[in-house]
Amino acid sequence: MVAQTRHAAQPSPKRKLAFHDKLTGKGLSTDALLKKLKSLHTELAALDQDIVDTASLASARKELVNTSILLHKDRGVKAYAACCLADMLRLYAPDAPYTQPELRDIFQFFFRQLTNGLKGADESYYNEYFHLLESLSTVKSVVLVCDLPNAEELMAEIFRDCFNLVKRDLPKKVDIFMVDILVALIDEAQVFPNEALEVLLSQFMETNLRMEQAGYRLAVQVCNATADKLQRHVCQHFTDIIVANSQDDDLDEIRAAHELIKRLNRSCPGLLHSVIPQLEEELRVEEVSLRLIATQVLGEMFGDKGGPELVKKYPTTWNVWQHRKNDKVASVRLKFVEAAKGLFVNLFEQRDLLEDALLSKLLDPDEKVRAAACKMYGQLDYETALHHVSEKQLRELAERGKDKKSSVRVEALTSLGKLYSFAYPEIENNEPLAIKQFSWIPNAILQMAATSQEVRLVAEQVVMGYVLPLPSSSTPSTSKGGEVDEVAWTDRLLHTMKYLEEQPTNALLSLTGVKQVRPSAYDHFLAACVKNNGGIIDENEESVTQRLNAFTQHISLGFPDPFKAKEDLEAFAKLNESRLYKLLKTCLDPQTDLKSLIKATNEFQRRVEQQAPNNANTLLTLLRRSSFRILNQSSIPTLIKRLPKGQSHTNNHPLILLKFVSKHSPALYKSHISELTKAIADEKNVNVVEACLHALSGVLRWDPKLAPTDKRTQDRITRFALQSNPRLAKFAARIIAVSSDAEASTALVESVVEELPKYEPDKVTAHIAALAQVTRFAPAAFEHKSDVITTFLLKKVLMVPTPPDPDEMDVDEEWVPDEDMSPTLRAKILALKVFRYRCLAHVADEKAVEISTPVFRMFTQLLEYSGSFTGEAGEDPKVMSRMRLQAAVSMLHLSTVELYAQTIASNFLRLAVTVQDSCYNVRILFLSKLVPLLHARKLPSQFNAIPFLTIHDPESDVKTVATSYVATALKKMQPAIRTEHMEIIFIRLLHLLAHHPDFNRAHEDLLDIAKYLRFYIEHVATSDNISLLFYLAQKGKTVRDAESHSYTENLYVISELAQELIKIHATSRSWTIPSYPGKVRLPPDILRPLPNVEAAKEIAKTVYLPEETISWLGTLSNVKTEKKERKRKAPVPKTNGSAKRTRVKKKRESEDESEDEPSMDEDSDDDVPEKVPEPELSDHEEEEEGVEEQLGRGARTRARARRQRKAATAKA
Repeated sequence: MVAQTRHAAQPSPKRKLAFHDKLTGKGLSTDALLKKLKSLHTELAALDQDIVDTASLASARKELVNTSILLHKDRGVKAYAACCLADMLRLYAPDAPYTQPELRDIFQFFFRQLTNGLKGADESYYNEYFHLLESLSTVKSVVLVCDLPNAEELMAEIFRDCFNLVKRDLPKKVDIFMVDILVALIDEAQVFPNEALEVLLSQFMETNLRMEQAGYRLAVQVCNATADKLQRHVCQHFTDIIVANSQDDDLDEIRAAHELIKRLNRSCPGLLHSVIPQLEEELRVEEVSLRLIATQVLGEMFGDKGGPELVKKYPTTWNVWQHRKNDKVASVRLKFVEAAKGLFVNLFEQRDLLEDALLSKLLDPDEKVRAAACKMYGQLDYETALHHVSEKQLRELAERGKDKKSSVRVEALTSLGKLYSFAYPEIENNEPLAIKQFSWIPNAILQMAATSQEVRLVAEQVVMGYVLPLPSSSTPSTSKGGEVDEVAWTDRLLHTMKYLEEQPTNALLSLTGVKQVRPSAYDHFLAACVKNNGGIIDENEESVTQRLNAFTQHISLGFPDPFKAKEDLEAFAKLNESRLYKLLKTCLDPQTDLKSLIKATNEFQRRVEQQAPNNANTLLTLLRRSSFRILNQSSIPTLIKRLPKGQSHTNNHPLILLKFVSKHSPALYKSHISELTKAIADEKNVNVVEACLHALSGVLRWDPKLAPTDKRTQDRITRFALQSNPRLAKFAARIIAVSSDAEASTALVESVVEELPKYEPDKVTAHIAALAQVTRFAPAAFEHKSDVITTFLLKKVLMVPTPPDPDEMDVDEEWVPDEDMSPTLRAKILALKVFRYRCLAHVADEKAVEISTPVFRMFTQLLEYSGSFTGEAGEDPKVMSRMRLQAAVSMLHLSTVELYAQTIASNFLRLAVTVQDSCYNVRILFLSKLVPLLHARKLPSQFNAIPFLTIHDPESDVKTVATSYVATALKKMQPAIRTEHMEIIFIRLLHLLAHHPDFNRAHEDLLDIAKYLRFYIEHVATSDNISLLFYLAQKGKTVRDAESHSYTENLYVISELAQELIKIHATSRSWTIPSYPGKVRLPPDILRPLPNVEAAKEIAKTVYLPEETISWLGTLSNVKTEKKERKRKAPVPKTNGSAKRTRVKKKRESEDESEDEPSMDEDSDDDVPEKVPEPELSDHEEEEEGVEEQLGRGARTRARARRQRKAATAKA
C-alpha cells in the first residue's frame, strides 16, 4: 500500500518525463550510471509539481530505490540518486510514491548521504547535498517519517544527524534548512520520542554556551519554534528524572536537570511553562536537598536578564521563593543570599524588597549566611552599587566589620574595599553621587581598625589592597604604560584623606609605618635572621638565638594569633632564603622609591607563596606593616606641590602628611633636599615655607651632613629664625642648632638676646621659640647667655600675671584652643619648655642638680597652685590650665631621666592627680603624653598606677585611652616585665590612694576608692597573679607610711578594702588564692617598717574598715555569687553577629606636635633615648560590667575651683 501525506494538493499533470534510460542492469558502468542520474536529476529538478505527469515517472521512481543504486560504492551516484529521490517525493506530493519500508530506507539513505558527504562548500557534490537538504526543508517531505513504523527510532536518528551536521561550520542557509526539518518533524509527530528530546536538550548542557555554537543555536531555534508542542514533553522529562533519582543519596542527576532548566530559561523560557510550578512545589518539600537545589536554580533564574518577565509571569513562585530567606535550614538561606547579586542587577523594581531581605540576612544567626550577604555586595559592579544599593545597606554592611566571626568581618570589609576601589575614579572626578555613596568607606574601615587586633588586621589588608593599593597594571589610575604614576598614587592618598574624620586620619597615619622608630623591630628581626643563618651559627650562638627569639616574640604579639605568627616567623628564619632577605631589606629601606618597592614586594610575595605557602599570610602581613607602601619617599615631590598656598586651610592634608614625616621619619627627605631648599625661597607662601623648614630641620637632625651649603639658603634660614613668626623661627633655629656650625648657633643666641630687652610682643614669642630649639640641640651656645635669658624669662614672661580678658563672656571656661592662644600665653609655655630642655641637655653635667632644682621647684609650684605661681586670685583660668598642663608634661619628660625621677618622686602624687584635673583637655592631653612614654617604658614603673585613676572621669574617652593602654601593656609585656610594671605597682597604687586628696574614711567616700581598686583588679588580676596581689594588699598592713601616721591609717583601710575585693573577685571566678611563695621588697621611698613586733600584732588585730563598708562588701560578695550561679544554670544565648558598641569620639591631636601646644613642639618625645616601639595593639577594651559612671575628683575639683575664683573676685 502506498503511503499518503496529510497535505492536500491538486496535481495537474501536463508534462511527461522525457528520460527513458535504464538505471539498473548488467554491464552498466559507474560513469554511465552517473551520467544518466545527472540527466535525470536535471530533468526532475526542472519539472513543476503542478504540471508533471506522474505516470511517466513510474519507471525511474522504481529503479531509484534499487539496492544497486542505494548501496552503490560511488559517492556521486548516491548523491545524484538522493537528489532524484527528493525530487520524486516533491513531484508526487501529497502522495508518497513508495511503500513504508521503502520510505524508511530512503530517509535513512538521505541522512546517511548528508552525514557522510556534507562537510563543506569546497567538497565534491556539495551542490547536490545542498539541493537534497533544501528539498527536505521546503517540501517538508520529511514529515512522512512520522507515519512510518518505529518512527521514533528514525526521528531520533535524524535529530542526531542534524546536530552532528550543524557543527561542521556550514553556510547559514544549511542551518535554516535543518531548523525547518526538525521543526516540521516535531510539529507532525504524534509522539515525540524521548531519545530525540534528549538529543535536543543535550545541546543546552555544553560548556561555555553561546550563540556562536552551532548546535546550541540550532537547539534554541527549534525549541522556540515548537515551545507549545515541547513544553509538555519537557515537563515530563524533568518529572521522570526527579522521580527516578529522588531516593538516591547522589543527587547529581537532579542537579544536572535543574541546571538544564536554568539554561533553558535563559534561551527558551517558553518550554518551562509547566516546569516552573513544579519548581515552586519543590520549594515547599521537606527534603532539604531538593529544596536547596530549587532555591538556588530559581534564584539564578530570577536574577537573570529575563527575571522581571519571570516574576510577572509566575508571581506565586516568586513569593514562595523569597520566603526561603527565612528557611529553617541555614544552607537554604545561604542559597537565597547567593542569588541576590543577579536580583540587584536585573530586578530593579524589587529593590525595596531585596533591601529588607538583605538587611535581615546581614544579621542572620548563621555566620555563613552573614558572610555570604557581605560577600555579595563586593560582587556588584559599580553602576549597580551606585544606583540600586542604598547607602543604608552599605552602612549596615560596614557594621558587620565588627562581627564576632572572622569570616564575616573579612567579607564585609573586603566588599567595602572593592566598592571603594570601583568608585574611586568617579570620586576623584568629584562626581556627587559617587562621593555621597562611597567616599565614607575608608573612614568607616579605619574607625574599625581600633576595635580589636583581629579587625585591625583585616582593615589594614583592605586599606592596602583596595583603598590605597600599590600601583599595578590592575590600577590604571596610578600607572602609565608600565611606568608607575607616582603623582596619581599620591593624589589617591590625598583624595581619600579628604573624607576622613580626625580619628580615622590618625589611624591611617599609623598604618603608613612612618611612625616606627628606625631601625624598627622588623629591621632587627631581619638582621637576626641573617645572623642566625638557618641555625648554622659560627660564633655567639646563644646571643644570636636569644636575639632572634626576642624579636620573633615581640613581633608576633602584634598578630591576632601570636602562637601561629611566632611559628611562621621561626619558619621564615629557618628557611634562610637570602633572596627573600634582600627583598625584605629593600622594602624596609626608607630610601627605596615606589617603583623599586613594587618590584620587590611582588617578587617577595611570589617567592613566599611558592616556598612557604603555609606561612605566607603572616609574612605578607609582616611585609605590609614594615614597608612604606602608603606614604613613600616618592610621595614627597607631589606633597610639596600640593601644599596650600597663602593662608588657605581648605586642603591641609599635604601639610599633615609632611609634618608627620618630618616628625617621625625624616629620612624620607634625603633625596629631596634641593626641592626643600628651593621651596623655602617662596617666602610669600607661609604654609609651604613652614612645612619645608620643618622637613629640613627633621632631615638635618637625622643627618647633619645633608645641611645646605649655599650662602643664600643659610642667610634665609637665619632670617627666618629672627622673624616674628614663631613656627618659622622655631624650625629655622632648629636647623641652625642641629648643624655642626657652633658659631652660627652662638650668633643666633646673641642676636636674640639683643632683641629681648625691646620686648616687642610680636617678636618675643618667636624669639623664645628659637631659644627653646637652641637650648635643646645646642646647649653650649645657650649657656653663653643663660643668665640673661633665664632672668628675662622669669621676670618678664613667667612671673607677669595674666588677668582674664574683661570682654570674655564665659568666665568659667578653663581652656583655650591652640589657634586662639594669645602671644603672651604662647610665650609662657615656650619659656617653660626652655627650662625643661635645659635640664635635659645637662643630664650628664656636674651642674645637672644645680640647674634642675629651681626648675623642679617652679613646676611643682605651678601644679600646687593649679597653674599659677602665687595661688592668688586674678589669673586667667585658661592660662592656668595651659600652664599646669605644661608643667605636668615637662615633669613627665624629666622623669624619664633616673636622676630627675628620684627628685620628682616626692611630688609624684601632685603629678599623678593631673589626670583628674578639673579641665577635660588637661586630663586627656596629659594622658595622651603619658601613655606613649609608658608604652616605651621610659618612665619608672610607678607611673603605671596613673591610668587607674581615670575610673571616675566623666568623659568616656579618657577612660577608653587608659583602659586601652592597660589592656595593650598586659598583652605585650613579657612576664617578668609585667610583674615589675603592672603587678608590683599595686602597693604603690594603694599608697597613692591613701594620700589622695579625696580620701576619707566615711563609707560613701570609700565606695569611690573601691572603684579604683576594682578597676585595677578587673583588668590586671589573673589566676596566676592573684596570690601576689593579695600578698601585696596584706603587706600594706605590715608597714607604716614614710610621711605621717594619718596616712598610715589610710593605708591600712585601703589594704583591708583591697584584700576583700580581691577575695570577692577570686570567688566570682572560682579561683583559689594560695599563699604567695616568694618575697617582695616593698618600696622604701614611701614605706617604712613598723617599730616593733607588738605594734605589728596590734595593727594586724585591728579592723580599720567601717562597719557599713564591711556590710557592703558582704552584699557585693553575695551578688557576685548569685550571678555565678545563674550563669551555671542558664547560659546566655549568643546573639547574631556582634553587639553594637558605643563609639567614642576622640579629640584629634595634631600629628605634628608632641605636647599640649601643637604649634610649639612637635617632637618632644625625642628628649629621651628612643627604644624600638612594640607593636601597637587594640585601642578597645570592654567597659567593666556593673561599674556605673560617676563624677569623681575632676568634677568636685572643678566646682571647688569655681567657688574659690568667685570668692576671690568678691573680696577684690
